[in-house]
Amino acid sequence: MPDATTTPETPEIPYEQARDELIAVVARLEQGGTSLDESLTLWERGEHLAGICQQWLDGARARLAAATAAGQDVDSDAM
Repeated sequence: MPDATTTPETPEIPYEQARDELIAVVARLEQGGTSLDESLTLWERGEHLAGICQQWLDGARARLAAATAAGQDVDSDAM
């Protein structure tokens, strides 16, 4: 059961954690030396982490757009 601070749109881990783990996954894949099965598992995890990062970035972009729009509304009301 999700806690009260988690919404369906909130990724399960923080952006920084997902980014750092994604970097580690990519480095491990680039090193080579893993079996095909392990490589596929790493790739799947990387795809999942990339999706989490994208969710966080999309949310940040939406918040910035809303703040910018709100600021423009305030500026136009002042005139």
